[in-house]
Amino acid sequence: MSPEPGGGAVVLRRASAADASAAAEVWLRSFAAALPTVVRPRTDDEVRAFFRHVVVERHEAWVAEEAGGAVAGVMVLDGEELSQLYLAPERRGRGLGDRFVALAKERVPGGLSLWTFQVNGPARRFYERHGFSAAEWTDGARNEEREPDVRYVWRP
Repeated sequence: MSPEPGGGAVVLRRASAADASAAAEVWLRSFAAALPTVVRPRTDDEVRAFFRHVVVERHEAWVAEEAGGAVAGVMVLDGEELSQLYLAPERRGRGLGDRFVALAKERVPGGLSLWTFQVNGPARRFYERHGFSAAEWTDGARNEEREPDVRYVWRP
């Protein structure tokens, strides 16, 4: 456990099936707060089912658990892809994302890639601060949201 600014300790740990619902709620809240102009192609219930049946069961999913047991963030690795990194809106800017990226680099030391939407300036700045470089820009035709995106890569 390590202390977090502003109180309490947060533990990063592998997600279990019991975490799927809380992780999905973090994703839903974070997406709504960070990407209000991006149209989601899936309903809230479809997102919850995806977390329950795919994310936690088939991928290397991690959660950030606060001292009281609440899930404050979720990170998902799919091979060399950092496929999900979402924090509860009230947890942004407090070092939790930094810890998740450090963990991802530790778990996949040969290099990582990820996609984020071009409109998500804070995420792009965050990843660039962590050594990721933009490698590909698209018009969004290949993602479900049809939103222009950018692929970032990190190599040690």
